Amino acid sequence: MRILVTGGSGYIGSHIVLELMELGHNIVVVDDMEKGNEVNLFPSNEFIQGKIQNPEILKKAFERPIDAVFHFAAWKAAGESMTDPAKYALNNLNGTLQLISAMLENGCKYIVFSSSAAVYGAPKYQPIDENHPLSPENYYGYTKLAIEENLKWFDQLKGLKSARLRYFNAAGYDPKGRIRGLENSPANLLPIIMETASGMRKSFEIYGEDYDTPDGTCIRDYIHVSDLASAHVLALKYIMEKDESITVNLGSETGYSVKEMTDLAEKIVGKPIPHKVVNRRPGDPAKLVASSTKAKSLLGWKAQYSDANSLLSSMWELYRKL
Repeated sequence: MRILVTGGSGYIGSHIVLELMELGHNIVVVDDMEKGNEVNLFPSNEFIQGKIQNPEILKKAFERPIDAVFHFAAWKAAGESMTDPAKYALNNLNGTLQLISAMLENGCKYIVFSSSAAVYGAPKYQPIDENHPLSPENYYGYTKLAIEENLKWFDQLKGLKSARLRYFNAAGYDPKGRIRGLENSPANLLPIIMETASGMRKSFEIYGEDYDTPDGTCIRDYIHVSDLASAHVLALKYIMEKDESITVNLGSETGYSVKEMTDLAEKIVGKPIPHKVVNRRPGDPAKLVASSTKAKSLLGWKAQYSDANSLLSSMWELYRKL
């Protein structure tokens, strides 16, 4: 198949491109390179540099028939979305609607959408499943939910089939070392730990150690990016074969605390990693763990690399070379 991947040089997008290449698909990558990484562009793929809000870029992408779209082109910093919502509206909302319009104009009816656990907001129960109330607490989460709702309407009105995949905390790197470009400006714990271990940062902060958890630090559900990649491919296969849309969570169903991850990272890198405990951040729940039962039953998917050791070891393989 000929597949369009928006944001295909980014952290998650490049791993999906790799998965699709292994299956023999022809890939067209569209990326404005503001967060992308040139070393994650594979020479055998067609590359178009530009924003999906630009009709000329989309026209070029769809010059030849596209069978399916994987959509990762979005801003994702929750804090920034609260101070600059217009930026997120323009890119996440308007950009996606432009992309959908181009798909419909060119007869492409399958899209795999990178959504987020941010659509749920504060957990009402755990593990969080797809029936959990949807109440995003930041504008970024709202944009993801709004796109999901639009995709449902376009399915109903135009037959556009979508897989809406809600991630928890993506981490890790390709276990075979084929992705060499690091994530740009990460905001999540594990890459920040690795940046500190490699000397890119002087130290990192642990926000609170008085939570109602075994060691007092927050517990989160981490999923290896290669497990995400396999789920995306299975999701596309499902919506194409069944001709129906789906919404599923993607998480490991295992929670690790901030302290557990810090201690294990120090063992893996073989030295102390400078850090300090500071006050809690507003809105941080003590624990967030996913239910991926639906992904397992519908897609036949199972996380293979999402244990803490695999996550951190695959990351250190890249960061230790800096």
